[in-house]
Amino acid sequence: RCENLVEVYFQLQQQVMAASTELGPELLPRLLERFNEVLSSLVKSSFLVEKQPPQVLKTQTKFQASVRFLLGPQLLKAAPKPYMVRADMVTEKQARELELSNYSNTLSESTGEILHNTVALETNPTSGNCCANFKNVLLKKIKRCERKGSESVTEEKCAVLFSTNVTLTPSNVSIHLQVLSLPIVVIVHGNQDNNAKATVLWDNAFSDIDRVPFVVAERVPWDKMCDTLNLKFMAEVQTTKGLLKEHYFFLAQKIFNDHSASPEDFQSRHVSWAQFNKEILPGRGFTFWQWFDGVLDLTKRCLKSYWSDRLIMGFISKQYVCKLLSMQPDGTFLLRFSDSEIGGVTIAYVMRGKDGSSQVENIQPFSAKDLSIRSLGDRIRDLGQLRNLYPNIP
Repeated sequence: RCENLVEVYFQLQQQVMAASTELGPELLPRLLERFNEVLSSLVKSSFLVEKQPPQVLKTQTKFQASVRFLLGPQLLKAAPKPYMVRADMVTEKQARELELSNYSNTLSESTGEILHNTVALETNPTSGNCCANFKNVLLKKIKRCERKGSESVTEEKCAVLFSTNVTLTPSNVSIHLQVLSLPIVVIVHGNQDNNAKATVLWDNAFSDIDRVPFVVAERVPWDKMCDTLNLKFMAEVQTTKGLLKEHYFFLAQKIFNDHSASPEDFQSRHVSWAQFNKEILPGRGFTFWQWFDGVLDLTKRCLKSYWSDRLIMGFISKQYVCKLLSMQPDGTFLLRFSDSEIGGVTIAYVMRGKDGSSQVENIQPFSAKDLSIRSLGDRIRDLGQLRNLYPNIP
């Protein structure tokens, strides 16, 4: 625990001072300087963001955050009045400069105007925690920096810098404390939310812990992307039923635009940020992430129980549907996510023509709005030609 390390520090310091005569005028100052460096490093590392600000942050919208000083109860108990913690927006460039200076530099200029951005650092008498709780913070405006190449505003990352100056007791040493939040994408319109979430997801999933802010790989192994999509799906939908191997195969065909490769072929591939959320899918008006996020939203809002009971095949191509259903009895159907629309689920079913040939039909996709008016179960019951859910569920 940090508190125990501080106790060890003060004990060692007392022992050194007691032996000051033996140590001599040359060694003693060097030891004391080193002691101050150790204390400063320990104190600075105990200043943490306890509650992160939203990673997609809309201007003119209130948000909450909190920082905690682990050593506060021990080192600030004799302070005459509470110290104030300040919250400022910083650009990626400013965050990088702070990191490279080991947080010895102070912020020269905030990149955005934050209201109610100064809060007292206080020790809670019940919990004993020393925290600064920002409860009604509001980002009034953001100053955009120059972007690189084709980078959009929803790819621009910044952060909140929390800082304060404290004087420690009993050593009476003044220390400047600073800590950065996780990367934040600032938006001004709700229609930017989807692309901003893509930037945050990519950064959270694929960045290294000890990185220069906020560097992240441009390409990642496909199997890591599969893990990320699966965790995101389960967390958003709040289900224990994740994606299956056949789902990953369909998603790989979609993002790589390759219908000739085998599942094994995709395992060695890397997927780029551009393929994830910059390049428009062939014949569509949206990116892979925009389509996938639409599926997340639809499933979360309207299809959670159907998915959790494995009644929705979901991630399957229209061509593979035809292959599965063509040999099935009339009226056999399955549920798949629409390829052509964002956030749609469609019913595919098989019927025999007069000549005995099978014909697979796809009903116009239902959106979340459609299913809020009439549920999927009711809509299935409305269609008399549907008899068995594939493979054979009446």
